Amino acid sequence: MKTIAPYIRTSKHSQTLLINQLSLERIKSGDKVFKFGFGQSPFPVPEKIRQALANSAHRKEYMSVQGHPPLREAIASFHNSLENKNLSSGQIIVGAGSKILIYCLLAAFECAEVLLPAPSWVSYAPQARLAGHSVSWLETSFDDNWKIKPEQLDSFCNSRTDNNIPLILVFNYPSNPTGQTYSAQELQALALIMRKHNIIVIVDEIYSLLSFAKDNSTLDQFYPEASILTSGLSKWCGAGGWRLGFTHIPEQFGQKYFQAVLGVASETYSCAPSPIQMGATLAYEDIQSAKIFLGKQIKIFNEISRYCTQNLRQAGVNVHEAQGGFYLFPEFKQFRDKLKARGISTSEDLTNALMNDRGVALLPGSAFGMTDESLTVRLAFVDFDGAQILNNENPLPNLSNIRQGIEEICNWLHEL
Repeated sequence: MKTIAPYIRTSKHSQTLLINQLSLERIKSGDKVFKFGFGQSPFPVPEKIRQALANSAHRKEYMSVQGHPPLREAIASFHNSLENKNLSSGQIIVGAGSKILIYCLLAAFECAEVLLPAPSWVSYAPQARLAGHSVSWLETSFDDNWKIKPEQLDSFCNSRTDNNIPLILVFNYPSNPTGQTYSAQELQALALIMRKHNIIVIVDEIYSLLSFAKDNSTLDQFYPEASILTSGLSKWCGAGGWRLGFTHIPEQFGQKYFQAVLGVASETYSCAPSPIQMGATLAYEDIQSAKIFLGKQIKIFNEISRYCTQNLRQAGVNVHEAQGGFYLFPEFKQFRDKLKARGISTSEDLTNALMNDRGVALLPGSAFGMTDESLTVRLAFVDFDGAQILNNENPLPNLSNIRQGIEEICNWLHEL
């Protein structure tokens, strides 16, 4: 057979899925693993919603590419009520997870430059390249809470050589991997620069309902004409494996773009699974139950974030408390000399050592667009069973794995 190797596209395995696979393999071998690498909600889907899915198992028909109309209406009402949005069901597209929808939004452009903060979620850059676009990065720092600044964004736009090519910023908050979010003032200042340079923004708000503060300001409040929203069930409803997401495209983008996105969707996932759409409809319709469920999750995540942050700081690690979601983004640069003496000079070296020495699974900052030498990691503090909060057995689930995992990291650092 004639060799095809030179013609195969380079695309790495998703780092988040890979670390989950490696952790499971170590556990099967009898090794203890503290699962801080894979970011999956520890809370089960509420029983009423699971039952709605079971009752819809007979639904086998293809639904419209855009999505089940009652589901789209429920999504709009849900987010308009909880987050003071102004979503229209007619501008919503339902998909098999927000991940494929972000790809569809990118692939609907023939040519674009995709701008990403470093760090950003692991799949943004590969998806942009798979869609045929160039990728540029805006570096952030611990001192700036891993956030992009208006003057930084303005400087980048002023330095572009071809302003005719659409510039698409993929903007995620609360952030995976940093756990940081933006205040109303910060979003408003960024919106001024975005409008000045006609930036198209894909606003990934998959963690927005898990924001800890009462200020749930969102970019579309200040930049509604060019903010394409994506979100879904996976984080707030504990339903990652259900693969149910949506995007809301403002009318200002016009029917040509909307139909282009639908076209890409029709040629990729066809439609979200029919039974899942029926179960999701109930999830979005029962707003009062969602508020109670979210309140319990937020309280627990906030407490765990504080515990992890305090202990890591005492060990000398640079780390900010999470402001939403379930991630921390520790920086170990102050240990650089001691780590170098152990042959550890990159964030990947660091995560490999912690896995091999202590069984702590983390993801390297380099997987999220940071430089190899940044000595940053993503820590997902979800290694616990959240089922107890649904039946009120305990106000707080058993967090022994998290406590022991953090202790292992701190002890390992003390022994350097």
